Amino acid sequence: MHNDKIRKKQGIATVTLHREEKQNALSFAMFVELNKVIKNIKKDASIRAVVLTGEGEHFCAGLDINAVMASPFNIIKLLFKWLPGNQNLAQKVVLGWQSLSVPVIAKINGNCLGGGLQIALGADYRVVHHDAKLAIMEARWGLCPDMGANVMLAGLVKRDQALWLASHADPISAQHAFELGLVTKTTDDTDKATKEMLDTLQARSPDTLAAIKRVTQQSYKAPARKILAKETWSQIRLLINPNTKKAIAKAKGKTGIEFANAKRW
Repeated sequence: MHNDKIRKKQGIATVTLHREEKQNALSFAMFVELNKVIKNIKKDASIRAVVLTGEGEHFCAGLDINAVMASPFNIIKLLFKWLPGNQNLAQKVVLGWQSLSVPVIAKINGNCLGGGLQIALGADYRVVHHDAKLAIMEARWGLCPDMGANVMLAGLVKRDQALWLASHADPISAQHAFELGLVTKTTDDTDKATKEMLDTLQARSPDTLAAIKRVTQQSYKAPARKILAKETWSQIRLLINPNTKKAIAKAKGKTGIEFANAKRW
């Protein structure tokens, strides 16, 4: 079974997205496993920092659309929540990293696309290889970002840039991502750059780092419950929208697609 590996060494928990043959594209099982990993890290007081990365050459190519949509019940389980402002499973694997009191670094190589970028946005820092490509790609499939990324984007980039990034749905370079504010650091050696950051963080008191994280979160706090509710409601409406089927067909290469007029939003 493909899942998400966790390895602990000297207070560092390394969580690896493990589906290399698919560029670590997200299956339903990976969502479940990531949520469990976050809960386990939260209970482990010996962990001082977390590194989130992908197996092989890529971080994550995004949602495996065919695998996840093969079972409508899995879609329901991804999007289900008891109250509109609560986090569903898809949102928990992004915002769950923010619930940890320790620093979380996303070490990114290769492709970091769609849901993969949303997961990386949930980390506190993003160390990105110069050659990496990043994108929020949901619009290409007629969908909107719905994994909590909008909560994080509000504190990272300007409103028009967040709107354009989600709308054009094309990959951008690491340098462009850095200029927008999506990326903490670009480098030609993500292992070395991540280690240097970890060395600096581990030289500080873990209580100090936890306090700084919580205060900073409060300073940049977006109206998370309203955003999460709007994300999920919008995605549900899109999933049953005829234009979404046309967008999927277009993304798969079908030509001559004409969209119907937009519904009222």
